[in-house]
Amino acid sequence: MWRSAGSSWFRRLSTAARRHADDEGDWLYSSEWWGTDSDCGHTVLRSNSGMGNGVVSVVAHPSSKPSRMHWPSVERWLQQRWEQVHVGYGDRGNLKVLGYEWRVLRFNDVTRQSTAKVMAAYQEDKPESVYLMQQPHCLAVPYLKSMVSSGLTTIASCNYDISSALQGKTNMHILCIGHGGGSLPLFLATKIQGAIVHIVEIDPLVISASIRAMGFPAFSLMTQSGHRAFTKPDAINEVMWRGIHERLYLYEADAEEFITKSNNLYDMIFIDAYDGDDIFPNKLWNPDLPFLKALSSRLHPTHGTVVVNLHSDSDTLNYVGSLSFPSVLEPVLPMGRYVSQVCHAYKDVLLGMGNSCNVEGSHGLAFTVAVPWVCNTSLVVCRGFPLDSEYMNRHLIVNTLVSKSLELEHVLDLPFPCLDYIRKGFVLVE
Repeated sequence: MWRSAGSSWFRRLSTAARRHADDEGDWLYSSEWWGTDSDCGHTVLRSNSGMGNGVVSVVAHPSSKPSRMHWPSVERWLQQRWEQVHVGYGDRGNLKVLGYEWRVLRFNDVTRQSTAKVMAAYQEDKPESVYLMQQPHCLAVPYLKSMVSSGLTTIASCNYDISSALQGKTNMHILCIGHGGGSLPLFLATKIQGAIVHIVEIDPLVISASIRAMGFPAFSLMTQSGHRAFTKPDAINEVMWRGIHERLYLYEADAEEFITKSNNLYDMIFIDAYDGDDIFPNKLWNPDLPFLKALSSRLHPTHGTVVVNLHSDSDTLNYVGSLSFPSVLEPVLPMGRYVSQVCHAYKDVLLGMGNSCNVEGSHGLAFTVAVPWVCNTSLVVCRGFPLDSEYMNRHLIVNTLVSKSLELEHVLDLPFPCLDYIRKGFVLVE
């Protein structure tokens, strides 16, 4: 879930955004996935949710990238994949690119809950069949880039061996609470070869929309009994997702019930869970309710890192103001007065009172960063950090994160700069 701070200055800021030639999700193209007065897109899915999300719809907008000149190279890649997966079938699986679109998941026709770029392809011998493939490298919404940048940089700054996970030598266990279109878990599973990603989504309609209209891998779907819904992926899914969809596990479940019943230990947990009324559920942050305590028991004791997407509020306007947000910002932030409470609840429960975790030799850290161009805040809580608590201050922490972010950006081959999503509005949660 994300918030824009207003369309009038939205267009003004978009022209000043940092441009990255290889980033199809750059803010330069934000009008494509945001929509304009003259382009409201066309609805490809629309239905009523039975889980409190109101009307769930997916709206499509045309994408300018990649251009047609790049389509043949994609088609060659698809053909090579077909031949690798289906040896001896020749060109029977010859796939052609039909085009690219942005797909926006909305709640109640107002809230933009998730955005993803999809490629549509078809088989030459079955032109009536269209297959969607979400583009896993493309993160468009700034708060997702913030969650990825701040979260991965933080855990990489611990003693956690993220290099082995990136290369697939060791497994990195990740939990995503809140699915949307699935762009975050798909990005993580694609970039981190050792990532085992569990996804929890309470609304079956959202899950269906992500698979049917936003190109998320169908083979990831799990049953209530904890088994794959499909015993094996179909031919096209194997071509598009082999090596990735085996490491994605999408559960239809209530987050509180899932985490309290789970025996898994997670290295990283990403939380982005808002309902149709744009509300972050109280049970996901109230320290007196079971969720946070159960989450604490499921988080790795020495390097476990949690990243939470939150709407900014008056407590953070002092540094959000550096982005030239207008003074009328606060009325559009329904979470406003709760953000500070959420931050302290997560810090106190996951790290214990004070700054240290109950693990000898480790140090806890909690901080927030302001998300560029939109009214969101990323909260990061980490159980391990290589700084003695006596010397733990904002300057040293920021320098450590900045140094690691440059390294991480290189080894992950990210199309966007981590640095832009770490240093802006950095505030320690005391």
